[in-house]
Amino acid sequence: MTAEIIATVVAVLLIVVGCVGIVVPVLPGSLTALVGLLIWAFVVRAPEGWVVLALGGTLLVAGMSASLVMTGSTLKRRAIPNRTLLFGVVGAVVGMFVIPVVGLLIGFVVGLLLSETVRNRNLTTALETSWIAAKAMGLGMLVELSCALLASLTFIVGAIIFFATHA
Repeated sequence: MTAEIIATVVAVLLIVVGCVGIVVPVLPGSLTALVGLLIWAFVVRAPEGWVVLALGGTLLVAGMSASLVMTGSTLKRRAIPNRTLLFGVVGAVVGMFVIPVVGLLIGFVVGLLLSETVRNRNLTTALETSWIAAKAMGLGMLVELSCALLASLTFIVGAIIFFATHA
């Protein structure tokens, strides 16, 4: 096996883990995919690699930034502390191990609700702010995942062109 093929397989695995990691908080997200693109570009040392790194990297950084800005601004506008999301993520991790398949989502929502109930001391207000925080986080994830999938597509096209022209 050549170094280019090995680098391609490693990059694919890192990109897949990165895309899954955007949705599953236990795994690393866009940064992992970016490392995959970086490894591939440095190993193939061809124009296709650098173009994929530039375009895919830009998409990944834009997705991470948009996710953080969108989620943060919504939470700030509604005066919801970041601690609420932290409790949601902790709840998601716990839920993932307690309830297979759907535990991630249930744990996230329960973590948000518990944090907001303690903060607001009012269940109605806690339900409202938890829903706002969940939507903000979900929208941020959706944008970041969309950008990561576009970066993945960029990689696929670049790899096909590379192997077609360097065979």
